[in-house]
Amino acid sequence: MTSAAPPQGAGAHRPRDLEGYGANPPDIRWPGGHGLAVNFVLNIEEGSEYAIGEGDGHSESALSEVRASRVPQGARDLAAESMYEYGSRVGFWRLFRLFRSRGLPLTIFASAVALERNPAIAAAIAATDWDVCAHGWRWVEHYHLAPEVEAEHIARAHESLTRTLGRAPRGWYCRYSASTETRNLLVAHGGFDYDSDAYNDEIPYWTNVRGTPHLVVPYSMVTNDAKFLSGDVFCADQYARFLIDSFDVLAEEGRTMPRMMSVGLHCRVVGHPGRTAGLIRFLDHVAARGDAWVCRREEIVDHWRAQVPAPSRAGHAAAASSQATA
Repeated sequence: MTSAAPPQGAGAHRPRDLEGYGANPPDIRWPGGHGLAVNFVLNIEEGSEYAIGEGDGHSESALSEVRASRVPQGARDLAAESMYEYGSRVGFWRLFRLFRSRGLPLTIFASAVALERNPAIAAAIAATDWDVCAHGWRWVEHYHLAPEVEAEHIARAHESLTRTLGRAPRGWYCRYSASTETRNLLVAHGGFDYDSDAYNDEIPYWTNVRGTPHLVVPYSMVTNDAKFLSGDVFCADQYARFLIDSFDVLAEEGRTMPRMMSVGLHCRVVGHPGRTAGLIRFLDHVAARGDAWVCRREEIVDHWRAQVPAPSRAGHAAAASSQATA
């Protein structure tokens, strides 16, 4: 269910912010007096990706063990489909056991159709206290959707995940990039407390959506297991070392300012044993240091709201007016 991209120039009303907090981030602590919050995110997409059977005209090849499909355009790529199936058949359960055995919190970025088609996974998640962030109705690029179609995807994702898991998703995250209308549509929907469609900071921040304050909790493509498939890291040692180095720098900075580390995981990527080994080494390092708050994303949202309240609607409305006339 896709349509032509929005017309050129759409989203001009959404200005960029190149400054952010700058040299003056909020002077707060995370619970327990910690300076660093670590959030592990498990993306569940298997079964919701592009497929010939869905009428998409091609099979999915992104974030799999090959860079591009080797079958003719318009034919099913059974190898790619099988690589995705590994995520739901094996990878999820390996990661599920790992985090449950250590009593660690996890945030689920779930494409709604993926959980509809994997009821055992949905039931396993529903039985935990892990929080859920909607990762689309299907795992498709929202910047290809016309606004009315995107609004339908957002509504269907919220309804489906609420029905499947028995609790509503509080956040939203697109595949790679939002459209210029996504944030407006999320606020108009009214069922989301935040979105993570940003990579521009290491702590949450409030933004103005047509006069309404809206919280953004940035995500990361840097501390993400997708690096295995881009070729940036190859083996468990490289992956663990990079995560450990990132953690150590952030923990040191956290002595004087709040920091946040999002660790993005995929069942069909780090769920393979030779990669899981690197994740285990990182978990051991975090546990040994003991100087970070390992938490769910919704806990970050709730703490930030309490410590850094949203600006008044009046103030946001004035800022929106100023931006519109600038």
